[in-house]
Amino acid sequence: MLFNSISFLVFFPTIFLVYWVLPKRPQNYLLLAGSYFFYAQWDWRFLSLILISTVVDYFAALAIENSELEVKRKRALLLSIGTNLSILAAFKYGGFFTENLYALLTSAGINFSKRTLNIVVPVGISFYTFQTLSYTIDVYRRQLRATKNFSDFALFVAFFPQLVAGPIERAAKLLPQMSIERKLTFVRFESGVHLIFWGLFKKVFVADNLASHVVDPILDPVFGPGGLTIILGLYAFAFQIYCDFSGYSDIAIGCARCLGFDLSKNFDLPYFATSPREFWKGWHISLSTWLRDYLYIPLGGNRNGKTARNLLITMLLGGLWHGAAWHFVAWGFFHGILLGAWRLRDRILGPQRRLPFIVAVIGFFQLTCLGWLLFRAEDMSHAIFMLKSITQNPFHYYDPDLRYFKQFIFFCSPLFISHLIQFNNRNVRVIDRLPWYGRSVIYIVCFYLFILLGEFGAKEFIYFQF
Repeated sequence: MLFNSISFLVFFPTIFLVYWVLPKRPQNYLLLAGSYFFYAQWDWRFLSLILISTVVDYFAALAIENSELEVKRKRALLLSIGTNLSILAAFKYGGFFTENLYALLTSAGINFSKRTLNIVVPVGISFYTFQTLSYTIDVYRRQLRATKNFSDFALFVAFFPQLVAGPIERAAKLLPQMSIERKLTFVRFESGVHLIFWGLFKKVFVADNLASHVVDPILDPVFGPGGLTIILGLYAFAFQIYCDFSGYSDIAIGCARCLGFDLSKNFDLPYFATSPREFWKGWHISLSTWLRDYLYIPLGGNRNGKTARNLLITMLLGGLWHGAAWHFVAWGFFHGILLGAWRLRDRILGPQRRLPFIVAVIGFFQLTCLGWLLFRAEDMSHAIFMLKSITQNPFHYYDPDLRYFKQFIFFCSPLFISHLIQFNNRNVRVIDRLPWYGRSVIYIVCFYLFILLGEFGAKEFIYFQF
């Protein structure tokens, strides 16, 4: 079930109305049943994978907490990690590893009959796998007490607003909210509805229109435009993927807020970053902090003199998390190199040696878009083709009547305006400062654009494939 679909327009108000007339415990049961129903709309068979992760991690965490012997605690933790990563590897990476193993053996002169694995990747498997893994790891580290309430833990794993595309919540933040009485206030409801509408606007008006009218026509592998045209397509994709993914996060946070829950912020003006470190503090925050806490720091972080290696390993695996393809690995490698290069630069020149802010923002945005070229490519050959087009024919611009450019500016304008205002008023929801008639005008204009020019058709969110 998609947030931008008629079925969700019926589903969520129904859940919301029934939810707020029930006591706390029946509320949780309703949300759990609703979450399973929500996920089953893609493929009910994959509910079994969520249930396996839920059962294994619930009992593994209890075993970790109740045992004083370190060997037993480690066995329970390895059971959790092994089960979750085995499921993830089998369904998401089985075909990728098989294809590459076949190619390697064939290149070595070993021939055998090839069998193609047509494995359907369960939607959101990477998200809920990382979320439930963080729970057992935190219990093992004694940073969190294992919950004894199975239904609360099952709801934590399957909570439908953020189940399939995050934010990747930590149990320490979300689990306690499952066990307390929740209240709905007008302020909470109004802010939740605001986030839902803004997220839908970013998805339906900005992201999907950019995809249909600019990104897909330009970056189609058979189009072959010149360098400047591809650069425009990459700029458009940068804002498409941002509005698509941050739009999902806004809707998820808004829905949860309407139900009395607080989810973590997942985006914070990433395109105002002047360095890779700032970018990852503002882009997919829940994943970048997960990789930091459960991969980068355990590898040694910046403490063992192998910071560059640890950064590279972390970002390589972060790229592979996004998809079972070499261009995602290359994207992760690219960001690992950027993080290492910026650390080296600060060591040599010192962090105080900085370019003017606007120059640094524009300059780093170009590097970000170079990374998006690897991310958006169909495969590595497509990525190489686009790179050759940019470098070999850099000034060729194929855009009859400036159609692509005009559409790019038009569909991005509301985003540009809102983010410039937001940047100048950090941590303040600017619309709250306006009088009621000012807010009304903004909502009416956005609603008008949304209804008349929105790209409807329930297009999937980009990050569903991860």
